[in-house]
Amino acid sequence: MGNVIATAAVSLDGFVADLEDQVGPLFDWYNNGPVEVYGTDPDRAFHVSQASADYLRSTWPNVRANVVGRHLFDITNGWNGVPPVGEHVFVVTHKPPTDWPFPDAPFTFVDNLEDAVAQARAYAGDADVSLTGGNLTGQAVAAGLVDEIAYNLVPILLGTGKKFFGDYVGPEILLDNPRVVEGDRVTHLHYRVSKG
Repeated sequence: MGNVIATAAVSLDGFVADLEDQVGPLFDWYNNGPVEVYGTDPDRAFHVSQASADYLRSTWPNVRANVVGRHLFDITNGWNGVPPVGEHVFVVTHKPPTDWPFPDAPFTFVDNLEDAVAQARAYAGDADVSLTGGNLTGQAVAAGLVDEIAYNLVPILLGTGKKFFGDYVGPEILLDNPRVVEGDRVTHLHYRVSKG
């Protein structure tokens, strides 16, 4: 079975977006380099440094399923029906959309986080599941559902905003030493949640 990996681009003070859901310079590293990289959408190219490209190429192909919250689904319009990475997206929501213009897209709407992660794991099999940062991440970590954390650290202080771990309230959790990849305007910190 693969891993559940909580991931996002994060400011030095721990935010994934400002209070209006704008990412601002947090995503600049996706377009500041000479190397072209793609997720699932062949029309969505990223241009990153060689180090970031190597890191993304070592992680993205292993992701088969994504778990996201309804809020992110809404602000991205579900990436117009194309998963950002992998093959399928499981959206945690109590109210599935009734008028989304991509009814045949590989998206499943699930009532709660635990079921969404279980369905994503079953779908992914031996591949990984990506879990997007925010309140969902804090809840998943507290519930013991996260195996790894991919913290793409951007050198900026936002001062306020939406936190990577949301309003995390839970046990103290020890992480193993990170794999560290220094990109251009981003440092990729990839941690395994310590099981011992």
